[in-house]
Amino acid sequence: MARLLLYVLPVLLSYPLSAQSVPNDDQLGAWYMYFYNHSFGEGSQWGIQGDAQYRNFNLGGDLEQLLLRSGITFAPTDAGITFTLGYANITTGTQGDSDATTGESRVYQEALFPQRIGERFLLTHRLRYEQRWVEGQDFRTRYRYNLFLNVPLNDTDLGEGIVYLALYNELFMNGQRDIGDGRSVQFFDRNRTYIGVGYGLRSNLRTQLGWMKQTTNARGKGQLQVSLHHSW
Repeated sequence: MARLLLYVLPVLLSYPLSAQSVPNDDQLGAWYMYFYNHSFGEGSQWGIQGDAQYRNFNLGGDLEQLLLRSGITFAPTDAGITFTLGYANITTGTQGDSDATTGESRVYQEALFPQRIGERFLLTHRLRYEQRWVEGQDFRTRYRYNLFLNVPLNDTDLGEGIVYLALYNELFMNGQRDIGDGRSVQFFDRNRTYIGVGYGLRSNLRTQLGWMKQTTNARGKGQLQVSLHHSW
């Protein structure tokens, strides 16, 4: 992991850090993220999960989004699936010199279930349904499907000292087109494709470094992603 950073960091540092007066989709953005999940006692079916994300249009300083999200989880015994009911608060910025922001409150329901193919291909399917209250818009809903794939390189499972490839693709679809005041959105909202490398710092703590391309009908932009994944 350290050797990889020696190759990657000089490239990343070549991108400007300052905010741009004109939006630039060719400029690399950055998302810094912390994910957590916790079970309420050994053998408990109940727990919590969530994440905090600081997203930038550039490598730092030009706020794209600040996202804070958490939910209650329930994992039925021997079902191999985890359900979540949660809430998120999002502050969205404007690319460039403007400091204007908009707020959003979001409730979501989620189903998460893992699948193993062979010894090393660790799949996770995530279905999420969101109810969104976006500032200046009518009530909205959105459907999301994410397929994650982790591939351990020096073992068959994730754990301390394990290096792994991490990939995912997530599709977003709007639940309705009308958002108020004669405005509308398309049913296709966006797609995210990610590739990265991860390392197990401890049995319950992993870090990842990767690149994600987010595409909408209007634009596409690359994002560096640095994340920490914590279970306790």
